[in-house]
Amino acid sequence: MPLFKRVAEHDREPLPFLLDGQPAQGMNGDTLLTAILTNATHLRGSDFSAEPRAGFCLMGACQDCWVRLQDGRRVRACSTFLEPGQCVTREPGRQP
Repeated sequence: MPLFKRVAEHDREPLPFLLDGQPAQGMNGDTLLTAILTNATHLRGSDFSAEPRAGFCLMGACQDCWVRLQDGRRVRACSTFLEPGQCVTREPGRQP
């Protein structure tokens, strides 16, 4: 069950993307954070314990929402907008 549930703005253009190699769908204007958490239970694993994380501040101040794009760039999910066909990989975190 996804962590976020979309309750408004259902009329925006749907945008397909890949999340960890699996098909997913966000909406035009979504940040990666919104797109990921409306499709998944967590954003990434903790850097210290691999426990599930969902971001912290949700506004670009804390650096707790890093994900990787297909080209290898590491970006903040809360301040990067979803693009059609984007391939996003969540970081699993450090195993204890």
